[in-house]
Amino acid sequence: MQYSEDRLKSLINSVKGADAAAERAAEELQARLAKPPGSLGMLEELSVRLAGMTGKVKNELKDRYLLVFCADNGVVKQGVASSPQSVTLAQTINLTKGKTGAAVLSKRFGVKIRVCDVGVNAEIRDPDVIDRKIAYGTEDISEGPAMTREQAVKALLIGADLAEETADMGAQVLGIGEMGIGNTTTSSAVLSVLTGSSVREITGRGAGITDEGYVKKIKVITDAIALNAPDPEDIVDVLSKVGGFDIAAMAGAFIGAAHSRIPVVIDGFISIVAALCAYRLCPESVNFMITSHASYEIGYRRAADALGLRPLFDLGMRLGEGSGCPIAMMILDAACAVINDMATFEEAEIDDSYLDDIRDTDAFSVEGSNT
Repeated sequence: MQYSEDRLKSLINSVKGADAAAERAAEELQARLAKPPGSLGMLEELSVRLAGMTGKVKNELKDRYLLVFCADNGVVKQGVASSPQSVTLAQTINLTKGKTGAAVLSKRFGVKIRVCDVGVNAEIRDPDVIDRKIAYGTEDISEGPAMTREQAVKALLIGADLAEETADMGAQVLGIGEMGIGNTTTSSAVLSVLTGSSVREITGRGAGITDEGYVKKIKVITDAIALNAPDPEDIVDVLSKVGGFDIAAMAGAFIGAAHSRIPVVIDGFISIVAALCAYRLCPESVNFMITSHASYEIGYRRAADALGLRPLFDLGMRLGEGSGCPIAMMILDAACAVINDMATFEEAEIDDSYLDDIRDTDAFSVEGSNT
C-alpha cells in the first residue's frame, strides 16, 4: 500500500460536500409531518443532515461500526498520566473481548467494533486486533517530534483506508474512538496549536491526575510546543511534532468516512481533536461529522466551537474509547424513525392550515417575546 502525501492530497480533493438537493427534500418532508414545526428539535436537524450525507431522504443506519485506534505515546515517561503505559495493551485486547465500557455499550446497541493497532508499545498476537502498527509508540514530544512527517501521513492514510474498507463491508454509520495512555496530553498540544489557545485554557486532567501532575502536564505541553514549533497551517506538521499515531489515524478515518459519504460519529476529547485535524485538512469532511456527548475535558468545547458543531447530549462522560458513539447512534436511529415512519398531515387526515400564520416566525419561544 502506498502511503504518500500525493495520495493523501488526492483523497482530500475527492471529498465532496453535502447533497443540497437531498437536504431540501428532507426539510420539505419534515415540514409536512404531522407535528408543530420544529417540535422534534435536533432529531429533525439530524434527519436533514443525514440526507445531505447519503443523498437519500430516508435512511437506515442498521449496520453500525466503531473503529478504535490504539497507540502509545512516548510522553508518558514525563509523568503526565495516572495510568501505566501497560494499560494501553490490556485495554486494546479487552476491547475485542467485550470487556471495556465502549465494548459493552456497543454490544448493547448492536454496534460492531474493529480495533486497530497503529502504535501500541508491545507485540500483539490477538487475531481480533487489526495490525497496522507504524512503530512501538511515538517519541517523547518533550524531547523532540513525536514522529516523522512520513509516519504522520501513513497514520492518516491507514485511518482513511480502514474507514473506507469498513464502509465497503456495509457500514452505514461509523464511530471513531481511541485507546492510548497519555493521549489527552498530545491532544491538548495539538488543540492548543490549532486554535491558538493557551495550554492552560484547554488542558484537563485526563483520566485523573494529582495537582502536582497537572502542573507538570501543562509545563510539558507548553515546553513541547515551544521546542518543536509546529506550523498551525500545516496539519501534518502539527501531528508529526506534537500528536500521536492514534490522533492521526482517527483524523484520517473522518476523511475516509466523508469520502465514502457515510455519517461518522465523534466521541470525546481526543476524537474531536482528531475531527478538527480532519476538518483543517479537508473542510468538506465536517459535513459528515456528528458529535456524541459533551466531554468532561475542558478543551472539548473549544474544539467543538472550531468545528461549528454541538454535542447531542451531556452525561458528564470522560472515558474515551468511543463510548459515546453507540449512544449517539441510537439518537440517529430516532432521527431516522421520525422522517421514515411518521405520518404527514395528509396521511393523518389533518388540515394543517391552522399552522400557516406561525410557520414563518418563531411562534414557540417565550424568552424575549413582547407579550
